[in-house]
Amino acid sequence: MALLVEKTTSGREYKVKDMSQADFGRLEIELAEVEMPGLMSCRTEFGPSQPFKGARITGSLHMTIQTAVLIETLTALGAEVRWCSCNIFSTQDHAAAAIARDSAAVFAWKGETLQEYWWCTERALDWGPGGGPDLIVDDGGDATLLIHEGVKAEEVYEKTGVLPDPASTDNAEFQIVLTIIRDGLKTDPKRYRKMKERLVGVSEETTTGVKRLYQMQANGTLLFPAINVNDSVTKSKFDNLYGCRHSLPDGLMRATDVMIAGKVAVVCGYGDVGKGCAAAMKQAGARVIVTEIDPICALQALMEGLQVLTLDDIVSEGDIFVTTTGNKDIIMVDQMRKMKNNAIVCNIGHFDNEIDMLGLETFPGVKRITIKPQTDRWVFPDTNSGIIVLAEGRLMNLGCATGHPSFVMSCSFTNQVIAQLELWNEKASGKYEKKVYVLPKHLDEKVAALHLGKLGAKLTKLSKDQADYISVPIDGPYKPAHYRICVLVGEELGRKGRNRSRLKTTWDDLIRTPKTKHAVETGKGSRKFFNRLLIMPIACSCHGHRNEKVMTKPPLEGGRDRSLQQGYRVTTHKQTLQENIHAGKASKVIAKVKSETD
Repeated sequence: MALLVEKTTSGREYKVKDMSQADFGRLEIELAEVEMPGLMSCRTEFGPSQPFKGARITGSLHMTIQTAVLIETLTALGAEVRWCSCNIFSTQDHAAAAIARDSAAVFAWKGETLQEYWWCTERALDWGPGGGPDLIVDDGGDATLLIHEGVKAEEVYEKTGVLPDPASTDNAEFQIVLTIIRDGLKTDPKRYRKMKERLVGVSEETTTGVKRLYQMQANGTLLFPAINVNDSVTKSKFDNLYGCRHSLPDGLMRATDVMIAGKVAVVCGYGDVGKGCAAAMKQAGARVIVTEIDPICALQALMEGLQVLTLDDIVSEGDIFVTTTGNKDIIMVDQMRKMKNNAIVCNIGHFDNEIDMLGLETFPGVKRITIKPQTDRWVFPDTNSGIIVLAEGRLMNLGCATGHPSFVMSCSFTNQVIAQLELWNEKASGKYEKKVYVLPKHLDEKVAALHLGKLGAKLTKLSKDQADYISVPIDGPYKPAHYRICVLVGEELGRKGRNRSRLKTTWDDLIRTPKTKHAVETGKGSRKFFNRLLIMPIACSCHGHRNEKVMTKPPLEGGRDRSLQQGYRVTTHKQTLQENIHAGKASKVIAKVKSETD
């Protein structure tokens, strides 16, 4: 590829669209800093001690004005940074120019081709002969994926001499990845393994990337520790929900100038992102219909006064279609053909496979009319009517607008800084294994607290008596470790489906005192103890295995025979949680603690 890295007068590498926009970018960065109190507080608290001194951080995350404030927070704490965007349309060129000139190596511009996108990702990971980065800030998991695929290919090449074959896949984007790895093997056959050995860990920003991490953890291929930033409450319940509520209508109106009021808006998926999108459309006056696979999310939508139907039920009536699922093949070309003339189809999930863009592009006789960048009308030959697709099926809020506002991104990015600090500070302690972790609750609450003053909030203080009454410290944390607004209990495992909290409470979280632990493991304890403390449903799921019913060891006599008669496998709590849940052996584990009260 005929792309050349450029250098600033100080010798810093970069590749951006237009360095003349740097002054404009700097002005907007200064505006954003005022709206990002969490990040600015990190600079104040940690800046003097330079905790990232000597750390190399690679970022693969939308190169926006808000991300610029994150990058300069990392550099203010002592880090050296190389950055690329995680989406071909999401870069704000003036932000990239300002950071490239003033702060860090940036390889990003709006409107990259897929080849250019992966070139930029490779450049962001390239720290020269000394290996790769110490830490990765990832969004969607592409930087993490490139290293994992590179290590896999190097090991095969070393054993067999066989190079990766791009023709082995029909996925055009993965062909590019394999080509990059293949070409690199010819010059440095241990490049990605050197990166792996140096890497302390990764912090992942979004649902899609988190799903990839949990899949690798489940199959034992995760190469380094990872912190799941997405499932911090101050990320998923703010960025995903309120950020999308703000940026979806912004992108729609900038791209199409459509009147939302009175229209029928179809929101595919009602997770955190879907909830924000549905709320935005409802508040703008649209009639909102939700499609869902999950009965709980569907019931939530109904409780908000929304209709829940299948896409086929409503495809010919909708005016605006938004995919929010993180899954693939949500809107297919045959469904697009049935839509109203000039129905708007867009995606706000991370990747572009929610909408069948390949099927649309290859449909016989279809005509593409570009209205303006990231706004295309596709006309079908048999009906002579068309649909409007935004951002080529990619993230429309960043492709057609500027994404989430600074304040809500401050919540997300403060979590990123804290996660990076945690990984770096614990690099020699062995605290983090090759698993996926979430930030502890007290840090989640700290992130929230840092943003209250900006909005004029004042917290009520608990008295000691009140704190004792509800068994929490006066200064928090106020919620248990597993609290994620709406979660199931279990050990750090991913779930099938979309936009759902991962399972993250460990055995130790459930049994906090030696007395409780002894009682649970032995089944010895008073009837009152078990009735009040241990009657709890624990539901967990992971990929690829059949459903299984489990009854934990009955605490009182008489329970075992009845349990077996009801089809439960009787085991101990520790077996159930540690063997079945932690090892991921069961597709669905239902663990009960049951007192015989009859």
